[in-house]
Amino acid sequence: MEEPGMSMGSLGGDVLNKLSKMLDNSACGWRQLASAVSENLKFRCSESELTSCSLQVLSASGSPGRALLAQLADRSCSLSFLICCLMKMGHQEAVQYLTSTVIQITVQPQSQQVTVGSRLVLTCRASGPLGLNYQWFRGKVEILDKTGSTPDLILCPVTRDHRGHYICRVSHGVNCIFSQWAHICIVHSAGCSSSLFPGSVSGLLITHQPQSVAVSEGDTVLLECRAEANPPAQYEWHHDTVPMKQHKTSSVKIPCVTTAHRGRYRCRVFNLYHEAWTDTALVTIGPSSITYSSWVEFDRGSDSQKVHRSTFDPETPEVVQSPLSTRNFIATDKVALLIGNMNYLYHLQLCAPIADVHELTNQLRQMDFKVVSLLDLNWQEMHSAVTEFLQLLDQGVYGLLYFAGHGYENYGNSFMVPIDAPASYTSEHCLCVQNILTRMQEKKTGLNVFLLDMCRKRNPNDDIIVHPGLMKVTANIVFGYATCVDAEAYEVQNQDVSNGIFISFLKRHVCEDEKVTVMLDRVAEDMGRCKITRGRQALELRSNLSERRSLTDSIEASDRCSASSSARNLQWAVAHVLPKSLYLQFDCGVKVQLGFAAEFSNIMVIYTRILERPREIVSCSAQLTDFPEVYQLTSGVDIDLKKSNQKTLLEAGSLLLIEEEVPPPEVSCLYTRVRGLQRLRRELIFTVCLHYIYSGVDEEVQERRQVMVGKPLVSKLNLYEPRSPRASSGSLSLVPKKCTNFPQTDKESSTHSSPPSSRSASVPEETDSPEVFDAPQPLVASVF
Repeated sequence: MEEPGMSMGSLGGDVLNKLSKMLDNSACGWRQLASAVSENLKFRCSESELTSCSLQVLSASGSPGRALLAQLADRSCSLSFLICCLMKMGHQEAVQYLTSTVIQITVQPQSQQVTVGSRLVLTCRASGPLGLNYQWFRGKVEILDKTGSTPDLILCPVTRDHRGHYICRVSHGVNCIFSQWAHICIVHSAGCSSSLFPGSVSGLLITHQPQSVAVSEGDTVLLECRAEANPPAQYEWHHDTVPMKQHKTSSVKIPCVTTAHRGRYRCRVFNLYHEAWTDTALVTIGPSSITYSSWVEFDRGSDSQKVHRSTFDPETPEVVQSPLSTRNFIATDKVALLIGNMNYLYHLQLCAPIADVHELTNQLRQMDFKVVSLLDLNWQEMHSAVTEFLQLLDQGVYGLLYFAGHGYENYGNSFMVPIDAPASYTSEHCLCVQNILTRMQEKKTGLNVFLLDMCRKRNPNDDIIVHPGLMKVTANIVFGYATCVDAEAYEVQNQDVSNGIFISFLKRHVCEDEKVTVMLDRVAEDMGRCKITRGRQALELRSNLSERRSLTDSIEASDRCSASSSARNLQWAVAHVLPKSLYLQFDCGVKVQLGFAAEFSNIMVIYTRILERPREIVSCSAQLTDFPEVYQLTSGVDIDLKKSNQKTLLEAGSLLLIEEEVPPPEVSCLYTRVRGLQRLRRELIFTVCLHYIYSGVDEEVQERRQVMVGKPLVSKLNLYEPRSPRASSGSLSLVPKKCTNFPQTDKESSTHSSPPSSRSASVPEETDSPEVFDAPQPLVASVF
């Protein structure tokens, strides 16, 4: 794991520009750097991210190297790690430039406990250009004695007034960097036991630190801390700075971890007189390692399709290794479109799609899929997104399409419901699944996987029979329904974000190196063991896959890939391009970083943080305002102004953005969440308003800077534009069928009537979630 240090985000624009010029070459440049930093999974770039970097050459002022450096800075890559990677790839020029130009803290001042009358030395060392200047501060007050401007701050004799937090500022000209804070605690020698703490005057000593661990979902995590103290120590554990009130002992044991448990853990150790914090332990959660062993084959009816069943007790899981492939299949490419609809205009609101799409996105990307994840799409946006997805499919490509939301099934055809569907919707307002599948078949793909996480109840308002075109016989389709015909799909009602039933079990197996049908059969069996859904929801699998193709198969581009196919891939990759980090210098001397993180392909989080401020300014904050394209849910990008410029991601409405994509918790930021980017019709423009107060002055001062960040993420695809006339929804034949008038269901009666369908939509979000359903929990049907 990378050691903490000075972040790349503190590098000035001039340094980054010069460094990017050094990296804009093919021999020893940005691609080699991307390979070197990938040793740390936190900084590994996906294929789409590397493609977006290479696309920078299409702009006159674009720089692939600068784009890569911006990605590393947004992920809080340290300068020391960057220099180490540059040394590994042999870029001596860049290493020499950074080590001789950039100031870097090499020795940090350490927190200490000292007694009154003793001698205290705080040390800070830095590397960089000749003539570095040091300034020590206690809190906000500069220390002006003779050692306050040296690397070693000496306090002798120590008095009670010396307690507090100390920090060192290292500067050279206009460039500067601050050390970490060091906390000085004053203790009394009379309160210590020399037998308990030989050679030390401290009344509390941490003897064992909690260790970072990497585990799989379902495993057990044990974090331990031990301390010697007089009086005896008490313990208070914290998860991502939030106190874990139920854990008051020296250890934390989590018997069955989920993605909700990942993050940073620290323990506060204290007694009547003293307090200390442990080091930070990072808990990383990977794919589940739980499967069921002793699988045997049997015939499943007249179609002679082979499936696997477990001969073990369903309550006794074992960890097993997947059997090696008997034949290696390859894909010419892997693409996936994931759609989750939650915020319906005229129907029951759903909760799980945000977590389901996020969870599946992360796992598919681990298997090298190019994934576009979208939340809350109206009819036009769904139609355009599916059309874009279908254009990517070609010979040998693996395509996966997943939908979570409301749906129904009439006369053997399934329909996905957009968020703008009217109260009494019919097939005219929805997307026909079988029609999309027919169009997928025309592409001669290597594998087509279609997963529908929706209800399949009959729609009493729809009396039309839809006849899709005939499907070709290509033996490459896997069709998974989260529930059976005329049944509902459920999600667990939870105060926090949680997965639906289907994804809760799918995420345990989706990354296994198994034939897709075998993997889904295991999911079906797990679902069958779930007590709260037994007899209510069961996975239905349809397949004509004759080869042992797996989602984990490697990618090997075919020589027959056309230039037009490559161009389409580049166009799809554009949907993942975030604006570059910006550094704004205000007239008052304050420097602000403006950063961006993608929560989904149509949801972006913008954060601001103060990098530099003059000493005479006692407080300041950079807030975003004046968004010109803020509309209602049905017509434009959506920004909840009450949740903008918040101090935490949670307060800004983001429950699922992974921690590595934003600054660490100790960095003070303000977050604003922008949703519905697929409706952005022109470049995104807003204002950064700097609020600050001078020392000794009560009145607040403001400075404003307008910023234009272009069209981020999926907004470049213009999904609001029709891809083809509405009637072309696929060579469908509509045959009216007389139908008895059915009474409305309880869910229908709970929604108000709506005007005819209006083509619009908005609002999405993202994931993490529990998956264990041992105890009964309330269920909510996720559709119709």
